[in-house]
Amino acid sequence: MDYNQYENFGFDRISAFNLATGIKERSYHAHWHPYGEIVLVGAGKNNVFRVNQHTYILAEGDFLLIWPMEVHEIIDADREQSLIIQFSNVFINSLFDLQRIMHFYRNLHVLCMQAHQALVSELRVISENMKAIYLSAAPNRELRCCMLLMEFMLTLDQHREEFAFEIKNGDPYSYTDTATHRMIMVTDYIKNNLTADDLSQSAMARLAGVNKDYFSRIFHSITGMNYNKWLNTVRLEKATELLADPNMSLTEVAMHSGFQSISSFNRVFREEKGMSPREYRMLFIPFDSI
Repeated sequence: MDYNQYENFGFDRISAFNLATGIKERSYHAHWHPYGEIVLVGAGKNNVFRVNQHTYILAEGDFLLIWPMEVHEIIDADREQSLIIQFSNVFINSLFDLQRIMHFYRNLHVLCMQAHQALVSELRVISENMKAIYLSAAPNRELRCCMLLMEFMLTLDQHREEFAFEIKNGDPYSYTDTATHRMIMVTDYIKNNLTADDLSQSAMARLAGVNKDYFSRIFHSITGMNYNKWLNTVRLEKATELLADPNMSLTEVAMHSGFQSISSFNRVFREEKGMSPREYRMLFIPFDSI
């Protein structure tokens, strides 16, 4: 396989991990897909990227984090020495801790060497180890790379205090394992029942066996969001998955995602993505596009 064909071939739908390097093209149009990306920026005077509605000018050694379903664009970047790691959304959703980390850092897209030297240095070592294993075609390379990907996420999470001011989330470690498992039960229930009649915070507090105020505090601390924000985020994640199906109408997407009307779906979607669901659908790159 030619590993420099980043974004020019479909992501292997049965794989949880992909990697590319040596990309000669300097730009790639705005698009999205169901997997996330970690970019270790290489040498070059220009490294300009756009994620959602924000433009970032990066330097060699910086990391760019692109979470699943986010619209992103390479505006102008010398990517020949960059390293691009791609990971499946299914893989992230397979473990609650990975979901929690992703939600906690959802609005964080840049890790600068200048601002976070120790962290970025650690993450670079992990990333280079992924590259060595992946390009060697060693036995069990996907499993070994996924283990390193989990180490990457764990290392990032261990430095969360560095980002406290930027993210302004609570401390998920201040609660017992029992409380955390109750939140896992609730979040799993919601994800599997997005069209249920009553997904109110009061109903979920009763499901967890705690009062509403306590539920609100612990839910925000563990997920990094208030309940309504998290619920809309999960609904939007489901909607973005469904938008990849060209045979499903926008109304069907909205209903299957738990939105009560097409108007509320359009409003929440535009607030989060900066565009309409129809415009977003047009930017999708399918797995088998090439």
